Amino acid sequence: MKYDPQSLQSYWMPFTSNRDFKSEPRIIERAEGVYCWDQNGHKIIDGSSGLFCVAAGHSRAEIAEAVHAQLKELSYSAPFQLGHPLSFELAARIAELAPPGIDRVFFTNSGSESVDTAMKIACAYHYARGEGQRQRFVSRERAYHGVNLGGVALSGMIKNRQAFGLGLPGVCHMRHTWLAENRFTRGQPEHGVELADDLERFAATFGGDTIAACFIEPVAGSTGCLVPPKGYLERVREICDRHGILLVFDEVICGFGRVGKAFGAQSFGVKPDIMTMAKAITNAAQPMGAVAVDEAVHRRLRHRRPAAHQRARTHRRNRPHPARGAVITETAAEDLHALAERFGAALLDAGLELVTVESCTGGGLAAAVTAVPGASQWFERGLVTYSNDAKRELAGVSEDALEHNGAVSEAVAVEMAEGARGGQELLAEGGQEHRIAIAITGTAGPDGGTAAKPVGTVCMAWAGPWGTRAETVLFQGGRDEVRRQSVAFALAEGLRLVEG
Repeated sequence: MKYDPQSLQSYWMPFTSNRDFKSEPRIIERAEGVYCWDQNGHKIIDGSSGLFCVAAGHSRAEIAEAVHAQLKELSYSAPFQLGHPLSFELAARIAELAPPGIDRVFFTNSGSESVDTAMKIACAYHYARGEGQRQRFVSRERAYHGVNLGGVALSGMIKNRQAFGLGLPGVCHMRHTWLAENRFTRGQPEHGVELADDLERFAATFGGDTIAACFIEPVAGSTGCLVPPKGYLERVREICDRHGILLVFDEVICGFGRVGKAFGAQSFGVKPDIMTMAKAITNAAQPMGAVAVDEAVHRRLRHRRPAAHQRARTHRRNRPHPARGAVITETAAEDLHALAERFGAALLDAGLELVTVESCTGGGLAAAVTAVPGASQWFERGLVTYSNDAKRELAGVSEDALEHNGAVSEAVAVEMAEGARGGQELLAEGGQEHRIAIAITGTAGPDGGTAAKPVGTVCMAWAGPWGTRAETVLFQGGRDEVRRQSVAFALAEGLRLVEG
């Protein structure tokens, strides 16, 4: 299906180059399980679960049916001085999943709203204790805490803040833990625990009794999947306790099984005072977030006049969504938390074996591989590798070749390789005659083999100053093994051509 760019003008897309998108739109028209289909009918693996939010897979029939049934029974009731049974039921289920003691749940409409609500709860808590001077917050570099005013101030990403003026004052940022020595690590890295002492330094500089709360993502997810160093969260917890600072875990990404347990707090064995959550709470079937609070924090606020914790909005959770209960039930029934832990280890193993990556980190099903096209050891030694993501740069590749990327065809591989070599932006200035472009296309097993001995058929091509060479190779093994073997073979053969 073709889309007229003029029909796309009204929608202002978030975090998107709108002009570029609308000149060459990429539209997802349907999804099921882990797959999405675009407007051209291409089947795409959703490797990021939407935005970390479709934890149980796309288009779950039982969730859709539960929402439909509830909307027919009651779509909305006012949330002030009234309640709905499902709101209480869901709060109880979340309390069961959360660490012991974090059993008071306040519902919101998004992760961004959850973060701002947690900031207000922290201020109200200290005010109720007679310490209203605690108005400072601590976050971290590279952190992401949403797009509302408070969350933008907490976020340690300059591009998210620079257009919005000074923003919320009184926010300090600890140094991030994205150290060079941590960039190829399974699970928690060994280096960087001392960076938690930045919180102690802020307490000494500004006074620990001026800090309301410290916000931390157990695994930072928006600038790479950054797992905390061993002992880091424990040390932050100790410093918070020493100075009476509330510890807030932003579990919007980590929550509901993303890192192997229900929440990051359990995965790393550190209990916060407040947790924010959203995303997978409804499997993205409905917009929703929540803030879970330790009973001791809630008890202090409970005895204050209502104004001390007024945070209501029109759509505060008396809009009953059985989807939220359905997804929690499904994640528990299918043990998706354990699946995340098991599959996450395999994902990291595969990423750590790749040769053209800058980093591979993560835990559970929150893992990231940072590729370095044009700057890797292979490029420096004379290789240019074809990537479908570099479509605009590959000026010499025809639309037909791109449309058939993945087909078993030496002709397509040759055209891709020659196009890659001809793309001026992919060729470094100087020494151009020594560079070779590589393209790989084919199946990844089983193809022509048996279940016991699957075989993948791979076509690859090398284009250099001497011309173009193509070859079809059979590799034995499962899908991942065939992929590893073919990439290794293509790179090794390319180096031999460069150096020989």
